[in-house]
Amino acid sequence: MNVHGKPTRTIWLHPENPAIVQIIDQRALPHAWVIEDLLTAEQVATAILEMHVRGAGLIGATAGFGMYLAAREAARSDNSAASIHAAGQRLKSTRPTAVNLAWAVDRQESAMASASSPGELVSIALSTALEIAEEDAASCRSIGGHGLALIAELSRSKGGAPVQILTHCNAGWLAFVDYGSATAPIYAAHDQGIPLHVWVDETRPRSQGAKLTAWELGQHGVPHTVIADNTGGHLMQHGLVDLVIVGTDRTTRTGDVANKIGTYLKALAAHDNGIPFYVALPSSSFDWKMRDGLKEIPIEERGSEEVKYADGMADGRHLEVLVAPADSPAANFGFDVTPARLVTGLITERGICSATEPGITALFPDKA
Repeated sequence: MNVHGKPTRTIWLHPENPAIVQIIDQRALPHAWVIEDLLTAEQVATAILEMHVRGAGLIGATAGFGMYLAAREAARSDNSAASIHAAGQRLKSTRPTAVNLAWAVDRQESAMASASSPGELVSIALSTALEIAEEDAASCRSIGGHGLALIAELSRSKGGAPVQILTHCNAGWLAFVDYGSATAPIYAAHDQGIPLHVWVDETRPRSQGAKLTAWELGQHGVPHTVIADNTGGHLMQHGLVDLVIVGTDRTTRTGDVANKIGTYLKALAAHDNGIPFYVALPSSSFDWKMRDGLKEIPIEERGSEEVKYADGMADGRHLEVLVAPADSPAANFGFDVTPARLVTGLITERGICSATEPGITALFPDKA
């Protein structure tokens, strides 16, 4: 996607030093553009844990590059297998809900198991990391193509009036290597000249919608409006939303969807108002072993300070302010689960399907 008019990805190798992985430190957005260098697997783990990078696909891609850096370190170790496994376990422990993380680590460990020398170990890890990143971008591009048809049909039914789309959190370019999942159809439609407008949930407590989704839509020239999280239902009641598209950090083989906290409430409002509710995801975000999202998907709980404090810019300075009583406890559940019955369909790189096991496995018969 475009940043300051230039096509940009969210993670890449340093162009002059392949021992350095570079990322956008998303904590600084939208007010500053900060590129961070990652030189060790531990630095990658910290970047994921502290949300320098976030979003299902980007977490997976970053973990893939983290395992590449772990391989470089292990090549200098007397026990490379143990070193690599320890790095993988450390990476897996950082964010438990997003299945892409464990998927990428396991894929790297499996690939590296065939290495017969330290040099081959590093080579395999690098090629696998690059493959994960390229596949993520390609999947999101395909998601955009399949979701474009939904927006185009709505545009025709409205006689060319702008299609009103609501999204929650950031399932955009910043959450993946490129294009995004929920935003990929939006970008595809916008680039084809289809009039549309996006309602952007602020997504407290970390405000990924207000900070990240709004910023990237603005960079790409997509019309949008930031709204408070509790506004979506009102907009739906008054006919101001035609379509809801969200992302997911883990979706079961039966169609239950874990996404940023507050997604379930949007699904309920959409269901009550007869508005299509779609979830966009690459196949790497499916958990093919899980069947009951409410019982099986681990829900990350983060620190209370994210709820009690808000941050932003004032007079050119980044500030954090306490917005709740200092002695009040706060709960911070990072995700909720939307039952499959509330999901109109899933937009994947292979096409659109119902949020049911038969629908999903029809697209992915290799997982049946």
